[in-house]
Amino acid sequence: MNEWLVSSGRARIMGIVNVTPDSFSDGNQFLSHEQAIAHGRALSEAGADIVDVGGESTRPGSIVISVEEEIRRAIPVVRALAKDGIPVSIDTSKPAVMEAAVNEGACLINDVYALRREGAMDMAARLAVPVCLMHMQGTPDTMQIEPTYRDVVQEIHDFLSARVTKCVQKGIGPDQIIVDPGFGFGKTKAHNLTLMKSLDKFLDLSASLMVGVSRKAFIRTISGFEKGVELDQASAVVAGIAVKHGAGVLRVHDVASTVSMLRLFDSLDLVNFSERLTVD
Repeated sequence: MNEWLVSSGRARIMGIVNVTPDSFSDGNQFLSHEQAIAHGRALSEAGADIVDVGGESTRPGSIVISVEEEIRRAIPVVRALAKDGIPVSIDTSKPAVMEAAVNEGACLINDVYALRREGAMDMAARLAVPVCLMHMQGTPDTMQIEPTYRDVVQEIHDFLSARVTKCVQKGIGPDQIIVDPGFGFGKTKAHNLTLMKSLDKFLDLSASLMVGVSRKAFIRTISGFEKGVELDQASAVVAGIAVKHGAGVLRVHDVASTVSMLRLFDSLDLVNFSERLTVD
């Protein structure tokens, strides 16, 4: 497993860089390569263990873009950050983008389709870097149209378990796999809350657990904050709760707020976080 994830029982932070015009919370803010690179560096300075670069929005209702456009947006950012020595993940489901990013230094593939697209599993196995497998009901353009489950926790657990098994069969070791229940991806507020209360159910999958709740709609609804520092603080509180219940990786927009909140949780003996911090 890559050094960024190897730890002694403490959570790691993945900072988000969306090089897109239409992501739900920060679309168009970092669309230029220069802006995106500067933001990635700032996230690393703030305490991110890895920076997740994505060139295609997966917000509800988003549409697929071409491989060429996704590469044009994301790869120069991956290249620059990796050259700086910053661990970088590529947020993509397209095999060609995975290959281009890893060739430029990306050390993790973060796939909302859990390597289900044609050729993705084989490409990930060939590239031999860790992968993050996320659950999503439907596709980004349909996922929030009346999502339904008989048992949301069991169905997502079964899906992720099957994907982990497929990866292992392809030669991807369990220590190279992260699973993500996919908060907000084909889930209602009630589904998301049930998942948050049941995170420990995913700890038997022989994989690290990633949680991404930052600025999600259910956080906005519950907190009453639509944007700004208050929303980031609310997101950080829920991230701290996720760590308490077993999350090993947190995918966040505001790294500084998350670091501060986890320090607070640690001081109250709610999470084991202090070992990781070197940030003043």
